[in-house]
Amino acid sequence: MGLSKTIWTNPTEYIRTVRPENPVLFFSPAVLQAAARRFIDGFPGMVTYAVKTNPSEVVIENLSAAGIRGFDVASPNEMRLIRRLAPDAAMHYNNPVRARAEIAVAVEMGVKSYSVDSASELEKLIEMVPAEGCEISVRFKLPVAGAAYNFGAKFGATVELSAQLLKRVNEAGFIPSLTFHPGTQCTDPHAWEAYIRAAAEISALAGVAIARLNVGGGFPNHRLQAVVPQIEDTFALIDRVASEAFGDMRPMLVCEPGRALCGDAFTHIAKVKAVRDDEHVFLNDGVYGALAELPLVGVIDRIEVVNGAGEKRGGPLASRIVFGPTCDSVDRLPGELMLAEDIAEGDYLVIHGMGAYSLATNTRFNGFGELTIATVLSLKV
Repeated sequence: MGLSKTIWTNPTEYIRTVRPENPVLFFSPAVLQAAARRFIDGFPGMVTYAVKTNPSEVVIENLSAAGIRGFDVASPNEMRLIRRLAPDAAMHYNNPVRARAEIAVAVEMGVKSYSVDSASELEKLIEMVPAEGCEISVRFKLPVAGAAYNFGAKFGATVELSAQLLKRVNEAGFIPSLTFHPGTQCTDPHAWEAYIRAAAEISALAGVAIARLNVGGGFPNHRLQAVVPQIEDTFALIDRVASEAFGDMRPMLVCEPGRALCGDAFTHIAKVKAVRDDEHVFLNDGVYGALAELPLVGVIDRIEVVNGAGEKRGGPLASRIVFGPTCDSVDRLPGELMLAEDIAEGDYLVIHGMGAYSLATNTRFNGFGELTIATVLSLKV
């Protein structure tokens, strides 16, 4: 994966000058830092970044420069990355299932916050983690809709079990907290309301006042032209409901956005390899590359088509089936995309809002997957 050291004006200038044969991710530090400040200024609590979303060093460095002081880490490698790039930052180890060797690394690196969703994993933490000054957050789940896919399918305890676990955390001398995740790309602010009120119920059932409530990630980035995320509305709802649900016992709040911070800071381009019989479009990137998330979360329709001179195709739109470059039949973008009718071999698809998981899940399957990151002043084409 290459990192261009030149700072370009915008993707159009890069396309016109370089005419790249491989996919490119354009990165705007200004957009990333603005997203970070939006959360820091608007969210009523501590903002941490979910490193898994985009672990690129330039992302971590720019978030730190913007004022992010906490990071949600899921593995020893992510811990080492943060300790190297942001040595004074807090690390929240919120992967609820860990090997003992992984816990040992976390303790050695000074991690003071963990999450858990089962009795067996809680006992493992009690055994290995010094209790003094350490937080354990019980992760719970609810059957709440409104997200692109359900994070509760793998992690999260029931309300009843969560109360039992919270009581055990308190008895063992750890700082008792609760956490949840409403699901990725959650565009319905009221999903958070149900979870916050359930957190207050769990606290009451356990008879334990919680120190913090982590309201998770799930905050969306801008993927569909017709759906512009109303992040400030979600902040206001979280703030109001936390006060209503907990009253004088309101805990400190934490969030762990991923895609809402980095998603709109990157724009992706893929070159058109072929337009087969004026029907199917083949790209030099697909679901084994930087477009891996699209079949899971849904396609992005913030797409433009430009030619090799960097000029936008502005004619009528036509429905196209779009394939990636590999020999695997599943290497296809979901549904059909409305693209410029006169799209041609050698053009580029410009897909906005591609900062989340595009780098993290890129593979080299079938010999494809070479990806360049180019820094730009503006993402507009």
